[in-house]
Amino acid sequence: MDSYDILVVNGPNLGRLGERQPEIYGTLGMDALPEQVAELLGAAATAIRLDFFQANSEGALIDRLELAKDAGVDGVVLNAGAYTHTSLALADCLAWIKLPCVEVHLSNIWARTSDPIRQQSFIGKHCLGVIAGFGLTSYALAVQALWLHLRRL
Repeated sequence: MDSYDILVVNGPNLGRLGERQPEIYGTLGMDALPEQVAELLGAAATAIRLDFFQANSEGALIDRLELAKDAGVDGVVLNAGAYTHTSLALADCLAWIKLPCVEVHLSNIWARTSDPIRQQSFIGKHCLGVIAGFGLTSYALAVQALWLHLRRL
């Protein structure tokens, strides 16, 4: 069985998952993700190595994505937080590094009608797909989708 290195990248304010606005983002932190991935993928989860990175600054996120390309990471699960809706620089980075990427959101960004800017994504067009609205399970689903994509390559 092939193994895959998947980088899970979180943008601003996501270092406090489980604490920050649990009514929107849920009560689970990133430490629960490996167990959720294992539940979803069963024995196949042993073929996936997850690495986690979180930064509040746009430049640090871009630096880490470039490093992932240089290191030969197989794919990225990315929740860019508010940078999803504002960062051309992050979109440009995804465009040139060309790593398979799944965009993730804990909440359903299209249902957040009181804040229309959150319904747009600059990074989505550089991703394989978008998974949103399932809390931390969105990440597990994104890992699964990325794994399935990588297996087909």
